[in-house]
Amino acid sequence: MYDTFYGLNGRPFQLTPDPHYYFESLTHRKALSYLGYGLAQGEGFIVITGDVGAGKTTLVSHLMATIDKARLTAANIVTTKLDSEDIVRVAANHFDIDTDHMDKAQLLSAFEEFLHAEARAGRRCLLIVVESQNLPAGALEELRMLSNFQLGGQALLQIFLLGQPEFRDMLQNSNQLEQLRQRVIAHHHLEPMSADEIEPYVTHRLSKSGWSGRPKITSMVFRLLYAETNGVPRKINALMSRILLMGSIEHAEMIDQAMVARVLADLNGEDVEIAAPPTASTEIKNPLWEKPKRTRNPDTEPAAEIPARSPEAPVEPVSIPEHEVVNLRVPEPPVQPVQEPVESESATKAEAEANAAPSPAAEKATAQRIDIMSKRLSLLETRMNGQEENLHRVLTMLVEWVESDVQSKESYVNAGRAA
Repeated sequence: MYDTFYGLNGRPFQLTPDPHYYFESLTHRKALSYLGYGLAQGEGFIVITGDVGAGKTTLVSHLMATIDKARLTAANIVTTKLDSEDIVRVAANHFDIDTDHMDKAQLLSAFEEFLHAEARAGRRCLLIVVESQNLPAGALEELRMLSNFQLGGQALLQIFLLGQPEFRDMLQNSNQLEQLRQRVIAHHHLEPMSADEIEPYVTHRLSKSGWSGRPKITSMVFRLLYAETNGVPRKINALMSRILLMGSIEHAEMIDQAMVARVLADLNGEDVEIAAPPTASTEIKNPLWEKPKRTRNPDTEPAAEIPARSPEAPVEPVSIPEHEVVNLRVPEPPVQPVQEPVESESATKAEAEANAAPSPAAEKATAQRIDIMSKRLSLLETRMNGQEENLHRVLTMLVEWVESDVQSKESYVNAGRAA
C-alpha cells in the first residue's frame, strides 16, 4: 500500500530476506570476510551466530546470489528438530540426490558418490545449515562425519552453520561436540547495527526501491528507530513498514518524530487518532485556485437602461453600483484567462498580461462601457442645461422686477415735481 502511494517499485522493509536489499554493515562485512576465508580454505566448518533478526538469513541469501555456480554447488537448508538420519537425508535431497527406499548405509554411499562426481567435474560442494540451534548433538555429529569425505586428500564437502546465540553456547560447552569444535576454522557473532548505521541502512533500502526523497525523513526518526530496535535489522524493517503505512494513510509527505510516536503508541495498544487525508471536498485555500467574483457577461446580459428625465426635474446624485468604477478614460480590456499551465506566479503572469491581445468579446464589452459612459455624460449635461435655463429665467424675472421698481420710483419723483 505505502509503496504505491510513495511511488516505490518494491517493498524495501519486507521481512522476507532479499539479497537485493543486502546492506553491508560493519558486522556483516566481518561475517562476509569469514565466509570468504572459509571458501578459500575449502574445508572445515564456519559458524555464524546472531540474535533473532540480526540478518543471518539475508547474509546467506547474499552469499548464494554471488557464488559462481560453475565452480561451486551449494545447498541451503533450514532445520527443525532432525535426528542423525533425517539430517543426512534432508541434505541429500537439497543436493538433488534421489534417496527413495534407501537405508542409511545406501544413503551415505549415494551421498559420497555424488560428491566424487562433482569433484571430477571441477566443482566443490557447500552445505549451508540455517537455525542450527534446533539440531541435537547427534545430528551435528552426523554432519561432521559427512565432512570427512575426501578425494586425493581434498575435502569434498564444506559446511556453514548459522544459528542463534544459544547454538554458540552449545558448541562451546557440549562435551559431545569436541571433535566438531576442532573442525571450526572461523566463527563470527553478528552484532546489532550501531546508531550511526541506522540512517544509511534505511536510505539504502529505500533507494533500492526507487526512493527519490519522498517521503522526507527527519534525523530524529533515525534516533528513535535505534532507541526502539537497538539496531536489529528485522525490528527496524517491521517498525519502518508501520511508519510508512501510517504515512500513506495520512497522505504525509514528511516522516517526523510525532508520527513515529503515534505508531509506537498504536503498537502498544493505545488509542491513536489518525489524521484524515485530504479529500476532494476539502476546500484548499490557495489564491491561485479561488473562483473570481461573478460579473455581468456583456454578450448575454444587456446593460441596464437609464430612464430619461425631464429638464424640469430636480437633479439627483447619480447612483453608482458598488463594484463598478466610473472612469472617464477608456478602460483597459479584461485579461483573458490563460489555459496553459502557469510556470511562474509573477514573471509569466506579467508577460501574459503584456502580450495578451484584446478579443472581439473584450472589444464589444469596451464599446458598451463607452456607450454607457456617454449616456451618463449626456444625462448630466441635460440636467446642467436645465439648471442653467431655470437660473436664466429667475435672473430675467429679477431684472424685470428691478427695472419695474426703478420706473415706479422715477414716475413718483416726476409726479412730485410736477405738483
